[in-house]
Amino acid sequence: MISMYGVHEAKLQPLGADMTRIGEAVWIDVLRPTPEEEAELERILRIEVPTREEMQEIELSSRLYMEGDAAFMTANILSHTDADDPVVSPITFILTGSRLISIRYEEPRTITLLVARAQRLAVGCTGADAILASLLEAVIERLADILERAAHDIDSLSRNIFGRSAAAAPAETRGSAGRKSSRPRGPDFQKVLSAIGLKGDLTSHVRDSLVTFQRLFTYLSHVMAQRKPSDEVRDRISTLSRDAQALSDHASFLSQKITFLLDATLGMINIEQNAIIKIFSVAAVVFLPPTLIASIYGMNFDHMPELHWMVGYPFALGLMVLSAVLPYLFFKRRGWL
Repeated sequence: MISMYGVHEAKLQPLGADMTRIGEAVWIDVLRPTPEEEAELERILRIEVPTREEMQEIELSSRLYMEGDAAFMTANILSHTDADDPVVSPITFILTGSRLISIRYEEPRTITLLVARAQRLAVGCTGADAILASLLEAVIERLADILERAAHDIDSLSRNIFGRSAAAAPAETRGSAGRKSSRPRGPDFQKVLSAIGLKGDLTSHVRDSLVTFQRLFTYLSHVMAQRKPSDEVRDRISTLSRDAQALSDHASFLSQKITFLLDATLGMINIEQNAIIKIFSVAAVVFLPPTLIASIYGMNFDHMPELHWMVGYPFALGLMVLSAVLPYLFFKRRGWL
């Protein structure tokens, strides 16, 4: 689908998909182009439109290059970012003469909202260079919003992991003093691990997208040196480059924090497993003396002192109970239970 826009009083003016008006178009937005649309664009604009496979290649020479006076710049953009499993797809910007061409295969709300706002308000879309700067600003702002939401969710995960675990420690201390303890239920670590994995994937996608846009900004600065746009556009692109670097550093920090939370969660799981094994070990020790006593009095020898003793049976039972209670009280006093 091809959508064309002109510029009128610093606002976008939709021109529809009528290719006879392409001379008025300053921005041509191409969404999931068919082979026929690609062929028509190549015939009219005299450029070779990259295919989706070519846009997805990771070599810089396939993403950032010049063809005549047309500059081709490809980066990864995120769509469906309201959830933690965004779709990563390439987007190509082509600057040729006084015209901007964008080729994409997904519909991120970033571009849709920018188009709607630019048609109502004068947001500085005075030409192809300014429209490109506005598009890049919208993308970087959206990535910043995603990172901000991810940071808030990661902080919540951290409180869920460490907050409840810390709340359980005083309960253990009260129990070691011999008083009644009520240990709070810890977090569901299976859900925590799943949430950490989703945040890790989201942060990784954002970081990968930022890396591609950092490369784009570096290349775009050289392109702008040749095109000589207005000082305002050059300043906007320079600011975007610094913002992308800062967001990339923040994404790296969040990735490190996610790795720390993952290690901490696995450590908490090991602690809980060790506590369960400790209970079974203590139970085995508690029941070992009664088992030994029962084994001794279960032997069928004729000459056993207690064999014909009137209180031998209750004595043996009491001895077994006492041998079980004493280790239990000892472990309880030491705080091992």
